[in-house]
Amino acid sequence: QVQLAESGGGLVQPGGSLRLSCAASGRIFRFYAMGWYRQAPGKQRELVAVITSGGSMSYADSVKGRFTISRDNVKNMVYLQMNSLKPEDTAVYYCNAHLPATGEDYWGQGTQVTVSS
Repeated sequence: QVQLAESGGGLVQPGGSLRLSCAASGRIFRFYAMGWYRQAPGKQRELVAVITSGGSMSYADSVKGRFTISRDNVKNMVYLQMNSLKPEDTAVYYCNAHLPATGEDYWGQGTQVTVSS
């Protein structure tokens, strides 16, 4: 069982930056692929970025070059650094933990990011 808690969301002007954090419980955090997803009003939840247990990263085309995902396996944390934010980045951002060996999926409660002037 993994519990996830996101923080760091808020209101930011276009072009600004935010850093989202996700704190995870569980001794086997390092085996999980960790991801950030987002869901805007009236839209489906979409993958933003993922980092595997081995540290490989991938990003949605819409955020490449602007967002960076990272993880700290000692602190059981995953981060999403978001730069050059655009109004279309406005959404609730969710942290996800996925264990490939079993297919387990866990979600945080989400944190709101609003990009507006």
